[in-house]
Amino acid sequence: MEIVSSAYHVISALLVFFVGAAISVVVGKKFRISAVKSLGLYGWHTLFSLFYCWYALRFGGDAVVYFHKGEFWSGNINVGTSAVVAMSALLVSGLGLSIVGTFLVFNIFGQVGLLAFWGSLKEATACKTWRVRWVATLIVFLPSVSFWSSAIGKDAISFMATGLALWSALSLSKRAVLMAFAIFAMFVVRPHMAGIMIMAIAVAAMVDSNATLIRKVFLGLFATGVAAALVPFALRYAGVGEVVDVESLTDYIDKRQSYNTEGGGGVDLASMSLPMQLFTYLFRPVLFEARSVFALAAAIDNAILLSLFIFGGLALIKGRDSGLSENRVFMWAYALVAWFVLAMTSANLGIAMRQKWMFAPMLIFLFISVVGRERYVPDPNLATAGQGSKKDV
Repeated sequence: MEIVSSAYHVISALLVFFVGAAISVVVGKKFRISAVKSLGLYGWHTLFSLFYCWYALRFGGDAVVYFHKGEFWSGNINVGTSAVVAMSALLVSGLGLSIVGTFLVFNIFGQVGLLAFWGSLKEATACKTWRVRWVATLIVFLPSVSFWSSAIGKDAISFMATGLALWSALSLSKRAVLMAFAIFAMFVVRPHMAGIMIMAIAVAAMVDSNATLIRKVFLGLFATGVAAALVPFALRYAGVGEVVDVESLTDYIDKRQSYNTEGGGGVDLASMSLPMQLFTYLFRPVLFEARSVFALAAAIDNAILLSLFIFGGLALIKGRDSGLSENRVFMWAYALVAWFVLAMTSANLGIAMRQKWMFAPMLIFLFISVVGRERYVPDPNLATAGQGSKKDV
């Protein structure tokens, strides 16, 4: 397949690229990121999108399959794979974009999620020392984040939904509409994850100490009602079946664990304990398991994440808090449930490396918001005396 086959393909791809740059600047401002930094991140993210495009054309993959199905769309509209195919059809058959142009459109989705993720981490580390802020920036620019969120497929949209949900959770009462959009975007590509988001909101509403009893009851009933309607649909979509009981769930987990257990990306999750399953899903491959350049890059990313989790976990044990007003109950509920569910229903590290970014941003925020100490900030009340303040987090 040719990357571009006409002048229109080149012009349309360039137009998509510049539209994405403009969107990055506008959206970046919403997340309190300067235009220069937004464009820098967009350039970085786009490099991975173009590389992914070249790699997929040479070696194949889901992205190419989605593109080809978009050329011969059957007209079916549904959630999950069908939704991605329908979007590809709109871009390929409707607008006549090349595979590069289509990649660049999905690249914009991932970029929006990455900007929301960066904005959230900037909020978490605004009063931290430069070292913690540097780590936050480093995490945003990890290759694995940009690689998986820059291609045609579900991952770009699900990552955008996760980033927007994280940003919304920093001030949920003021960003409820954005949270609703994030849940809808997640539902379009991965309805079972949208169901987990709604259940997490229900849990957060029920334990919110600042909410009145009437507000708790209303929000709890609303979220529970939506979850009651959405979760069975999501379970049917995932393949559990119409009747959901312990036996059907066990059969589903066993079947999922049997997929892709052979080959370079496969591991035998079924024979592992639950803690090992969780560790494998989030932190493998580790450095000594790397057998290729791609595996080494993923292992380095995982080493950085594991270090953050260790230091963040120690900070939580010491009782430190973020000092922010974010909805941590929602974050913990969503991240932990998603982590458990995905770790128990997947046996392929290749899938784990990309799907973990549907919940990892929440965990990263929760840990990085409690590590380190607050930097020295001049106290305006003591400015005339030339004094300042410094406080442990």
